[in-house]
Amino acid sequence: MPPEHHDEQPESPKRPGSATPSAETPTVRRGTYQPGFARTFLDEINYPHNIHPALVPGVSVDDQKYRFGVDRLVAGVAGALIVGFIAWGILSTETLTAASSAALTWTMGNMGWAFSILATALPLYLLYLAVSRYGRIPLGLDDDKPAYSTPSWAAMLFAAGIGIGIIFFGPFEPMTYFLSPRPGSVEPAAQEAMKLASAQAALHWGLNAWAIYALVGLAVAYTSYRRGRVPLMSSVFAPFFRDGKTDNLAGRIIDILAIIATLFGTAASLGIGALQIGRGVQIFTGWNTAGNTAALLIISVLTAGFIASAVSGVARGIRVLSNINMVLAIVLALFFFVVGPTAFLLNFIPSVFVTYFAELPTMLTASMADGPEMQEFLSSWTVFYWAWWVSWAPFVGVFVAKISRGRTIRQFVFGVLFIPSTIVVLAFTVLGGTAIRAQVDELAIAPDGTIDSLPAPEEIFFVVLDTLPSAGFMAAVVVLMLAIFFITTADSASIVASQMSQRGDPDPRKLITVFWGLCMAGIAIVMLLVGGESALTGLQNLITVTALPFTLIMFFMVFALHKDLRSDPLILRDQYRHWALDKAVRHGIDEHGDVFMIPVERASGDQEKWATAPDFDSTAPEYTQWYQRTDEDGNPLDYDYETGTYTGEVAASQSEKTEKAERSEQPRRSGPGASSDQDGDEPSR
Repeated sequence: MPPEHHDEQPESPKRPGSATPSAETPTVRRGTYQPGFARTFLDEINYPHNIHPALVPGVSVDDQKYRFGVDRLVAGVAGALIVGFIAWGILSTETLTAASSAALTWTMGNMGWAFSILATALPLYLLYLAVSRYGRIPLGLDDDKPAYSTPSWAAMLFAAGIGIGIIFFGPFEPMTYFLSPRPGSVEPAAQEAMKLASAQAALHWGLNAWAIYALVGLAVAYTSYRRGRVPLMSSVFAPFFRDGKTDNLAGRIIDILAIIATLFGTAASLGIGALQIGRGVQIFTGWNTAGNTAALLIISVLTAGFIASAVSGVARGIRVLSNINMVLAIVLALFFFVVGPTAFLLNFIPSVFVTYFAELPTMLTASMADGPEMQEFLSSWTVFYWAWWVSWAPFVGVFVAKISRGRTIRQFVFGVLFIPSTIVVLAFTVLGGTAIRAQVDELAIAPDGTIDSLPAPEEIFFVVLDTLPSAGFMAAVVVLMLAIFFITTADSASIVASQMSQRGDPDPRKLITVFWGLCMAGIAIVMLLVGGESALTGLQNLITVTALPFTLIMFFMVFALHKDLRSDPLILRDQYRHWALDKAVRHGIDEHGDVFMIPVERASGDQEKWATAPDFDSTAPEYTQWYQRTDEDGNPLDYDYETGTYTGEVAASQSEKTEKAERSEQPRRSGPGASSDQDGDEPSR
């Protein structure tokens, strides 16, 4: 890799023929060589497609030739594990409950640090990338423009931040912290607890949560639109493999774990959405059912709706529903702000943001070593949230990557970290502030003023809504929003899982998409069965345990991404610029004092000591292997960077070419122009 220090030359072996090149040998240009280029130099310096790695404009996955299809190992193993889990939960709920509780205890006691370190370190790493030289790297080709305007991009990031979770936890979580604050912080229901309660919720849904999404989104966007690999989690780890290929056992394990994490994380949202819809229906109709029966029925009905949409291919209808829900979410937030305690909220919102940043170090440094009370708090809240966001990261990351093509890393990081997190924190502050004010003024939420009298989590939103005018109408709107969120979330998440099980196919098969959707519904049902009367407990236990493997993978993802970034063409050019200018200035002063100019010419003979990078091996596989174009079978193809077209094969023998021409099997979906109707679907947390 290029060294981090610009004033030193990298200690790499000299490439053959680079020590004393001919003075007449011209510079290598993009896509071609100049007339008269020495044949011996061509033989000795063999860049793919005759282009220096520092001049490659990037490679888009859309311009690559891939053969997509069902990855039987990934789909088979992931499907078998999930179906086995569902069968276990239905046939022997008690043993699964005991096993998940034991697994949670072990995970929290031994691996809770992994979740905390990841959530704490990622914002710092991403901000470092944004402000460093890496921030200028585009997530696409050198001349790519952003796929969407900044307002449209911001709107889609906003859409990615709203969903079932905000409605479910919006008033419930701050109210819980108000009546039962973080151990060692403030007294329950005290004046000081008001701002701290909303700040604690902001911690769980703000910058740290979106940093987890941003890492996966950045890695997928870079690897797909800059390096030309398929948008799979395993593709990010190509730098760790000698041949740069991830179609191996290790890569498949990564994709299997990503599918499992995605399905469990999304199923949790479906489960809490079903609980809240069920409670809303009970309030309207007076229909009362025992336990989680209503939620189970709702999951079944809405899953049938999702399957109908998936089979019929009404992708545009799903997109319309997503846009409708975004408008309804804005209307709901404005309703709470205008009809609720407006003056109080205007004062409360800025104070919560200040408290959030002031308390951020204290909240992040709370650990499992701080005693049993803190262990219980972190297990139920903070670590659970970090695990939940990890499980959502492959899903949200793929969506954010799609809409961010063409933006620089700096734009991506600042946008993804601050736009949706600001909106989500505002929503929690409005919903939570309204609930806390109603509790302080009238004891309208918890009648006896303690956590023990707080209503069930799925009921609190409707209790808060009941303190405002037009509660009945808005409750119907909320139930409609939850139902739409359920269908669109199941649709989008199952498509992402389907793509990951079909080698990144942008147009995955519908039957496999439906299968993963059914798996999500089955997981949601089992989570509710495991939780019993305390359904949220079942969700928390299983999410935290199943997210652990992908959490560890994300640590390695940081190193894989950074390894790629260090050899990016833009970074190589930056290195050459520093090396060239430093040596040219030294040479100029040494030879001519104050009056000199800097021409560009080949260094030879005694001039070698002033050459830009005579010891840097620019032909090393780590710099050149990634942009060698290949066909669907991995055979090298010739490519002209001047025209952007494939011109023929360069490495296959004539017999191989004949054999390939006679093959009857053609890739089902590959090459330039492959696209998905789902690009606009947005995840809903």
